[in-house]
Amino acid sequence: MKFIPFDDVSAEDFLPLLNDETLRKHLIDHPIFDAAGVRAWMEEKRRIDALPGCRVRAVLIDGALVGWCGLQPDEEGVEIAIVIARVGWGRGLAIFNEMMGWARTMGHQEVVFHLLGTRPLYQSLARRAARVKKATLSGHAFTTYCFSVESRLVGRDRWP
Repeated sequence: MKFIPFDDVSAEDFLPLLNDETLRKHLIDHPIFDAAGVRAWMEEKRRIDALPGCRVRAVLIDGALVGWCGLQPDEEGVEIAIVIARVGWGRGLAIFNEMMGWARTMGHQEVVFHLLGTRPLYQSLARRAARVKKATLSGHAFTTYCFSVESRLVGRDRWP
């Protein structure tokens, strides 16, 4: 698995991924992307990546683009975002642990992870979270998992 800057990925590579129905059903509903829309979305992610304490990366598995992840600004501080196509779903914990390492290196105390309210409560995340709460973001219900970056429970599977 490899994490690379958005500058190293083309909009054409992201286009089918961002429009994948399996992936989209786990996100807030939004119009299908066209090439110009993907370029604008990527530019926004590059802008976020340049902010202090933030990092946004494309995720490659075996050389293939499977999604993106990032530490992004959030109303509560810093949000972990992980958006991965079905082919990469088994790698979620490894991506999460990598990002918690980034958060620790950047000096964050806590990060939040929002999952659309249509998804079930994930006990594996709830056990690691300092707290779990319901939230409304952009008019949609979410389950928010709040993680202490320094907690040994967060990285008991692997911690950098």
